[in-house]
Amino acid sequence: MYKLIDLLSDTHAYFLEKIKRLDFIAPLALRLYLVPIFWMAGTKKLASMDDTIAWFGNSEWGLGMPLPGLMAYLATFTEIIGAIFLFFGFSVRWISIPLIFTMFIAAVSVHWQNGWLAIAEGSGLFATERTMGAIERLDRAKAILQDNANYSWLTENGSLVILNNGIEFAATYLIMLLALVYLGAGKLSVDHLLHKRFMN
Repeated sequence: MYKLIDLLSDTHAYFLEKIKRLDFIAPLALRLYLVPIFWMAGTKKLASMDDTIAWFGNSEWGLGMPLPGLMAYLATFTEIIGAIFLFFGFSVRWISIPLIFTMFIAAVSVHWQNGWLAIAEGSGLFATERTMGAIERLDRAKAILQDNANYSWLTENGSLVILNNGIEFAATYLIMLLALVYLGAGKLSVDHLLHKRFMN
């Protein structure tokens, strides 16, 4: 029994030692996954800044935030600059903090009232009355399209879904950014090159 435990322990230690050489992969994957998300979100806001400011400020159909112009520009440029910094692996720990804050504000102000799910589901742990109602409407929409349209063409590249717009994606991105605060940019980054150049 003790020999088996020693063997497992030695195997585990050997495995950890070998994968240390590839420890840059996890932060690199997190960074590169987040880059297009923040780049598209920021540049989309920037492309229609008047509409973005109106959405931030309007309390009836928007977010109802104070100082909507300032808040809109802060969110927009945090996302754009964040995407660039994440891509190059520059100041990753520091840029992750305002991005976390942006995701937290988005989760609370935009998505919270819709529950957890990003895409509506009719059953399961996170299904709500809202998502179950959405599935009922989706089934009705599918029936209408099947009777009156080329349904196989419409669904050739994927199923029809209803966006629930819950906090699922914002929370996921926030957790990924939190991991980057602790992991840093990894070895394949400007941060690593700067650290080697000036801290060694």
